Amino acid sequence: MKFKKNIGIVSYGACLPTQAIAASEIEKTQGRDIGSVSKSLGVDQKTVPGIDEDTATLATDASLQALERLGVKQEIEALFVGSESHPYAVKPTGTIVKEALGLSENMSLADLQFACKAGTQALQICASYIASGMAKQAVAIGADTAQAAPGDVLEFTASAGAVSFILGKQNILAKLIATGSVATDTPDFWRRSGEAYPKHAGRFTGEPAYFYHVETATKNLLKEIKLEPKDIDHCIFHTPNAKFPQLVAKKLGFTKEQLANSLIVKKIGNTYAAAAMLALAAVLDKAKTGEKILLTSYGSGAGADSFLFEVAKELEVRRERWNNLLASQIKKLKLINYQEYREAVDLLSH
Repeated sequence: MKFKKNIGIVSYGACLPTQAIAASEIEKTQGRDIGSVSKSLGVDQKTVPGIDEDTATLATDASLQALERLGVKQEIEALFVGSESHPYAVKPTGTIVKEALGLSENMSLADLQFACKAGTQALQICASYIASGMAKQAVAIGADTAQAAPGDVLEFTASAGAVSFILGKQNILAKLIATGSVATDTPDFWRRSGEAYPKHAGRFTGEPAYFYHVETATKNLLKEIKLEPKDIDHCIFHTPNAKFPQLVAKKLGFTKEQLANSLIVKKIGNTYAAAAMLALAAVLDKAKTGEKILLTSYGSGAGADSFLFEVAKELEVRRERWNNLLASQIKKLKLINYQEYREAVDLLSH
């Protein structure tokens, strides 16, 4: 779908936990050769939530940064939170975040769940609300504190983080040109109600799951907007690890340079519903006026959302006044040991 109206990102914020665990620490605990898994996945370390951090607190902190950066009158009338680790099975995360932010009770609001693409689904819904006139500004949040069973390969990547995008029509930082989605019933990753940890289909999470959906959504969007990979300045593909996005970028005809700024997964791991959107935040922290950004997320189960943004001059102007960009948060991460890691994640899992 092409957006004829002037709609786009008017502010954004990101929040990572303050601690991380090195892949080598997990390899040592699992009895693997040091460097064997981290080299294969391309992930050196991953973030770990503190005992007082969950999806709601991380989402709130990311949104507070987005509101602080907004710099204009707030007219937020919709808020959607995408996550697969909502603190409550029955009670919305969004109401907690809205209240903490001090937003009006006159609000369209819902929690979303579609594995790792729940956040980008929120982005699409917010854009649709604005295009239809149902909201002047809308907040799309992707946030997760992902779980992994002890000894599972997911331990090397399942991490935590949140990102918040405010969409609107005025003072746009990155204009939304078009978006589209694909979805099939492909059971590659799942968790039944009451289970502490998810299950996955191992190598089958690649094909026909991740690669089919990401490639199809991306090709469909490029065809609709009549662009080729060479016309794009930055490409972002969902990052369950660093290996998959590099492979799919190459298959689609994108270069390493086009992908480079999005590969923050190497230092933060897979933040699930926040992953593709955090990568977008990392790219926006560096992007220049007029540059085109292609983003394709992926959610197990399975589906993909694809977007094209064009950077406005407003981004470079306002970014000069901002502190605490995503790169600075990554640089400040404090490494912890495996015992500290398990204590933190076990509290969140039970």
